[in-house]
Amino acid sequence: MGVMNYLRERMGKIVAIVIGFSLLAFIGEEVARQGSAFFKGDSNQIGEVAGEKIAYDDFSKKLEQNTNQFKQQSGQTNLTAQFTSYIQENTWNQAVRDIVLNKEIDRLGLLVSPDEVNAMINGNNPDQQIVQAFGNPQTGQVDRNKLNNFKINLNAAKPDDPIRVQWKDFIQQLIEGKKAQKYVSLVTNGLYVNALDTKDDYESKNKLVNFKYLTLDYTSIADSKVTLTDDDYKSYYDDHKSEFNNTQELRSIEYVAFNAAASKSDSAAIKEQADKLLPLFKSSTDDSLFVQVNAETKAPLLYKKKGQLGDPKLDSVMFGQQKGFVYGPYLSNGSYKLAKLVDSRVGPDSVKARHILLPTTEGVDKAVAKADSIKKLIQGGKSFADMAKMYSIDKNSGEKGGDLGTFGRGAMIPVFEDAAFNGKKGELKVVTSQYGVHLIEIEDQKGSSQVVKVAVVDKPISASVNTQSAAYSKAQAFLGSLTKDNFAAEVKKEGLTKKAANDVNALAQGLPGLDNAREVVRWAFKAEKGDFADKVYVVGDQDIIPVLTVIKPKGTLPLDAIKKQIEAAVRNHVKAKTLTDKLQAAANGASTLDQIAQKAGTKVVPVQNVVLANPVIPGLATEYTVVGTIFGSKPNKISKPIEGQHGVYIVDADNFINPAPLTNAVREKEQLGQALVQRSQGQIFEALKDKANVKDYRSKFL
Repeated sequence: MGVMNYLRERMGKIVAIVIGFSLLAFIGEEVARQGSAFFKGDSNQIGEVAGEKIAYDDFSKKLEQNTNQFKQQSGQTNLTAQFTSYIQENTWNQAVRDIVLNKEIDRLGLLVSPDEVNAMINGNNPDQQIVQAFGNPQTGQVDRNKLNNFKINLNAAKPDDPIRVQWKDFIQQLIEGKKAQKYVSLVTNGLYVNALDTKDDYESKNKLVNFKYLTLDYTSIADSKVTLTDDDYKSYYDDHKSEFNNTQELRSIEYVAFNAAASKSDSAAIKEQADKLLPLFKSSTDDSLFVQVNAETKAPLLYKKKGQLGDPKLDSVMFGQQKGFVYGPYLSNGSYKLAKLVDSRVGPDSVKARHILLPTTEGVDKAVAKADSIKKLIQGGKSFADMAKMYSIDKNSGEKGGDLGTFGRGAMIPVFEDAAFNGKKGELKVVTSQYGVHLIEIEDQKGSSQVVKVAVVDKPISASVNTQSAAYSKAQAFLGSLTKDNFAAEVKKEGLTKKAANDVNALAQGLPGLDNAREVVRWAFKAEKGDFADKVYVVGDQDIIPVLTVIKPKGTLPLDAIKKQIEAAVRNHVKAKTLTDKLQAAANGASTLDQIAQKAGTKVVPVQNVVLANPVIPGLATEYTVVGTIFGSKPNKISKPIEGQHGVYIVDADNFINPAPLTNAVREKEQLGQALVQRSQGQIFEALKDKANVKDYRSKFL
């Protein structure tokens, strides 16, 4: 339901479009609040890009704006740690992108003329953000009446009206966006796909090869039979060093957790509370008040159809019972609950209604009196639509005569829904909500279903103070037994389970299996390798004691930092040498693949219709090197042993099947060019960022 005047509603959408152009949502209020008291003066920087400082205060304002916008769009009030971490990264990338692009734009002197600005707003092909803000959903085009009305109201607004500032900011955002488009176009217009590129791409997707292969799997040699040396590791590391470039510092921890979740006795105590409420709930004469006083979730009491009660248990018992029936206590979603059937009736499935929304700035009583006066005028013959256009502060519906369309249960706020669904067709009703005073006309009611009003009292199962204290005491005792080098020994001695969180970045909000573990991450990035925490960290219902095991600095990682990570690959590489020698020995004196296979104790497998663009050997795995070797070979020529992902291969191409001649090279070239442009837009930013000497201090603040 619209609740703001036309100007402010439109600007809300405009700002939402600008803010959300490349983002899903933004960080929660907690993140925006943290750090505001730290790092004042010159050190109040959350980062630096190409010498330009990013102030924490400016950054936090963006976070707060986008947090509020996300909540408005999604209806969520709390963001998960995963959302927070993911969205924070997008926020940072957007800030960096703006700086590096603007520096390039300024260097090149790119401008947007007044005529271009006018065309983006009023032209035949307006900017997409104008279309979204002032568009007609049916036509997908700008509604010129809406746009013109907005400009009239904008011009009539007072000089200090925030709407003027918002519009000015919006136009500036359009201009900046246009400059960015020009810059990207300058780069992408220089990209070119030639005829050879087109031919190669077409053949890689359509040229087929039929071949035979034999393989000796790495699993044919037991791991225990392979001893890895320092030279083995170094040789593999030197050959693959480019794969070990770390774009940000990462740290790994091991930890033990002491469970402070609710015990069986805690659960029994909560059930006992619910049992004591049962007779009081049965005898209650004000069920809404009873819920407000006794329930953890203070939900309004509304009529709902089957399937809308939010719990299959209630669906199965409440329909068909008499008023006053109480069900429970029953266990649902971590709470003991009591449910009471307050009322049952047959009601409409949907309602068509219109309303006039009046402000309560001068008091609710005056607004109600005004609504009653308008009601009498309408009953006396005045047009509801005219009254809505004249008086309603919900300009979105007011322009349509107050029309809200047809809506089902759950679409409106509770007090509005009650009036619309429980009234009669043609009735005028006055109700008050948090948005103002509504004069509602029920134009039509459709459908007929049984609906019930159910009051639910929930008592969440939570750990008692005794349970929490006992777990914390165990954790403290374990912490007191630790020294610099005995973590693993103490874990084993106490019969605990050691858990690991590998490659954690400095901004992680949680750890595997642990949401909201930000404090543990902060500790890890201040500690030295081998340190254990000097206190017990409480994360949800777990008491955590971590030890820092690995530090992977930014840049090319040293061998020691990734030794464990590459162990399996190094082992396969060593096995490959043994298997290669075995296949080479089998190939000596052999003239066919079958002869080699027989001597090597394996078999020949035929494969048909493999393409270079999809280098998969059916039944095995993706084998880039093997398939690439085949397409670079000649038919009926046995290859040398090839070290692959699955094992060591020898292949023999039977024949190649060339595709039909490319009949529409222009279309193929265009498609390839479009894909190149799409890839390049992200690569432009990455290239500029690499040159910008980005310094990221977010972990000090967030």
